[in-house]
Amino acid sequence: MAERLSGNAAGPSRTVDLIGLIRTGRAGSRAELAKATGLSPSTVATRIDALIARGHVAEVGEGESRGGRRPRRLEIRADAGLVGCIDLGVDRTSFGVADFAGNLLAEHHAALDLAAGPEIILTSATARLKDMVEQAEATGSGRLRGVSVGVPGPVSSADSRIVAPSRMPGWNGTNAAEIIQRELGVPVIVNNDANLMAAGELLNGTDPVTYPHQIFVKAGTGIGCGIIAGGELYKGSNGWAGDISHAAVQGAPAVPCSCGRTGCLDVLASGTALVREMQLQGHDVQTVEAMIDLARDAHPAATGLLRGAGVMTGGVLATSINFFNPNRLVLGGVLAGSAVFVAAVRSTLYSDCPPMATAELVVEVARHPQTGGLRGAARLMLDDIFSGEEFRA
Repeated sequence: MAERLSGNAAGPSRTVDLIGLIRTGRAGSRAELAKATGLSPSTVATRIDALIARGHVAEVGEGESRGGRRPRRLEIRADAGLVGCIDLGVDRTSFGVADFAGNLLAEHHAALDLAAGPEIILTSATARLKDMVEQAEATGSGRLRGVSVGVPGPVSSADSRIVAPSRMPGWNGTNAAEIIQRELGVPVIVNNDANLMAAGELLNGTDPVTYPHQIFVKAGTGIGCGIIAGGELYKGSNGWAGDISHAAVQGAPAVPCSCGRTGCLDVLASGTALVREMQLQGHDVQTVEAMIDLARDAHPAATGLLRGAGVMTGGVLATSINFFNPNRLVLGGVLAGSAVFVAAVRSTLYSDCPPMATAELVVEVARHPQTGGLRGAARLMLDDIFSGEEFRA
C-alpha cells in the first residue's frame, strides 16, 4: 500500500500510512518508521502503541542491532481477521482463506460449470468458501472481514458488474459482489482474474521496489492481462486496462471473435483456439495440457501451433512493452507451462522491440502458478480493508 501524506509535511497534522510501510516490508521497526516518514521517534511510538492497542500490529522477536539495543520487529497481526478468496475459472475454480498478514491458510480447487449461471455458481461457491472460513475461524484466526473474487472477464470499476464476458454465458451485467454479500454479510470486491494474478506476483519473493512496473499475461483457456504501475494494480478509467485479448494480430486470418471483429489474439492464440485447431487438423486432443505434453514429445503440429501462439502473443505484447516500458513481464496460465510458447514470446519481444525497451526487461514465468490468483485476491482485499479509518494512526 502506498504511503499517504496529508497536511503540512513538516507540521503536526501530517498523517502517514504506517500500516502500509509495515505490510510492504519498507519499515520493520519504530526506528525505521521514523526514518521512512520523517516523524519524530516519540510520534511514531505513540501511533504504533495505538495500533498495537487496537490489535492491528504486534511486536515480535528482535531485529538487527546497529550499535544499540536490538529493536523489536513490527508485524501485522495475522490473527486479526480472515479474508475469503474465490478465483472463478472456466476449467477450474480456486477457493482460499488468508489471514491478515496475507498468508494463505487453506486452498481448495474444483471444477464448476460457469454456464450454469451466476446465481447457481455463486451460491455454490459461497457455500464452499463458508465451510473453509468456519474451519479457519475455529483455529482462532479471527473472523471473516471480506471476500475477494476473480472472474475470467471484464469487470467495471464503476459498479463491479461483469461486462460482456466471452466465456461466461449468461453473466453479462451480473453484480457478483451483491450476490455473495447477501450470503455472507461482509464487504466483497470483484476483479478480473488476470488482475488478481498480477497482484499476486507482488507477494512472497517479488520486491515491488525492484519491479514497480510489471505486465502479467494469463495465457490459458483465454488470454488476459494485468498491469502493475508504481507497485500498484492499474485498472484504467473503467477497469479495462490491460485487455489484450481483443488486440488485432497483424496479418492474421479473419477468424470471427465474440467482440464482433476478426483476427483478435484470443481467437487465434488462446488455449481454446489451439485445441480447436488441433482437432481441425485431425488430432484427438481435448485439453491444452495434452497438447503441451505432445509438444514435449516433439509432435510437429502441437509444437508448431504453440510456437505460433507465442509469436502472436509476443507481437501484441511488443506494442505494450514499447508503450509502458515495464521492468518485468510475467507469463502465467497453462500456456506458460510450455517451453515452446514461452521461448516464442521472448524471442518475438526481443525481435520486435527496440533494444532500449528490453535492455532491463525481465521475462519470467509466474512464481505461483496454482495460487497466484488467490494470493492476489487476498492482497487486494487487504489493501481495501487497511485503507479504512480504523487502521489510521
